[in-house]
Amino acid sequence: MKVEIANLTISFPSPQGMSQAVRGVSMTLGAEKLGIVGESGSGKSLTARALLRLLPPAAVVTADRLQFDGIDILKASERDMRAIRGKRAGLILQDPKYALNPIMTAGAQIAEAWRNQKKGSAKEAMQAAIDLLAQVQIRDPKRVAAAYPHELSGGMGQRVMIAMMLAPDPELLIADEPTSALDASVQAEILRLMEDLVSRRGMGLILISHDLPLVSHFCDRVAVMYAGRVVEELAAGELVRAQHAYTRGLLDCLPTLSHPKGRLAVMSRDPAWLA
Repeated sequence: MKVEIANLTISFPSPQGMSQAVRGVSMTLGAEKLGIVGESGSGKSLTARALLRLLPPAAVVTADRLQFDGIDILKASERDMRAIRGKRAGLILQDPKYALNPIMTAGAQIAEAWRNQKKGSAKEAMQAAIDLLAQVQIRDPKRVAAAYPHELSGGMGQRVMIAMMLAPDPELLIADEPTSALDASVQAEILRLMEDLVSRRGMGLILISHDLPLVSHFCDRVAVMYAGRVVEELAAGELVRAQHAYTRGLLDCLPTLSHPKGRLAVMSRDPAWLA
């Protein structure tokens, strides 16, 4: 599996004309963990959703190349895209409270995702759902399979979403702020789980996050986005030695116990970053 994005631009209509939300983004991904970081509105989620063609109808998308394993996303039919979405590429959304169906049990939702791709019986699908819940380290998978989303904690709901996305054995997992609604201890558990599953299954991962330290420890590479552009891309282990002023500014705004600061720095933005 290989993802190729070259000169991706995403625009939306506005009273002043077309407004570019993503501007000339280029990146590649194989069987590795790529982190995309930046402020809200920097274009992280739009870039990932463009790969699955999940943008609103008003969005105008252009690219020199936008490919998933050799398939041209811009020219693919809707039937071709359904063979990619959910089956070959899964998307984990930010908050299980809003992403899960409130009137279906957790097991039924995972079973539905499994049956859409595997075409087994209802009994086989439910057993597969229970097995998947066990894989994401749910202690009592049968009980959780019978529970509704409102009966689950945030961490359990997030595990259910991961199990649902893993049901078709995808080659790529896109995780859009998967731990932002969770407390620190549960965040660590979910990330360790995802790291184990990605490594064991040989999948590619795109992790979208605001948390630079988290991404630097968890991913192989990091792309830093600002105002719709990738301003810097580097190995995750080299993030502390980033060169771009925006990345340095993000790092300087972080509190640290090893070097306590009386006052945190405030980001100073240079208009040249928009050029």
